[in-house]
Amino acid sequence: MATQTTAEQRSLTFLRVAIALQTLAIFFQAVTAGVLLSSSHGEVLHSVGARVMYGASMLYVLAAILAWRPGGGTPRPILYASGFLALASVQVVLGIAHMPSLHVPLGVVMFGLSVLALGQVLSARLPERVGTRS
Repeated sequence: MATQTTAEQRSLTFLRVAIALQTLAIFFQAVTAGVLLSSSHGEVLHSVGARVMYGASMLYVLAAILAWRPGGGTPRPILYASGFLALASVQVVLGIAHMPSLHVPLGVVMFGLSVLALGQVLSARLPERVGTRS
């Protein structure tokens, strides 16, 4: 029992870190988008940030799968993470196509969704096991 609880705790911690990294990467993208409007350095920073954000979205999917597997709980977080990866893919395509009228609002939506997911996973607790000590 203690080993399973420890594995669940590690998986939940990994999920929290993955979502926090994703949220931070999206915030970085918002900052570099502003720099992009005022400096020639903004394009490089925004491009690098896009790759980091996309990688963080993939890490979120992996973390959701690993958090679901040990406990056998609901696979709903995997659906959220996969949906977010799909949004990130659309965001990359819109950025490459230079469509800021869709790219910017989608970025705002993605940041909001990521903050909500982060808040949800930070407030999650491991279920108490009957007959175990804290």
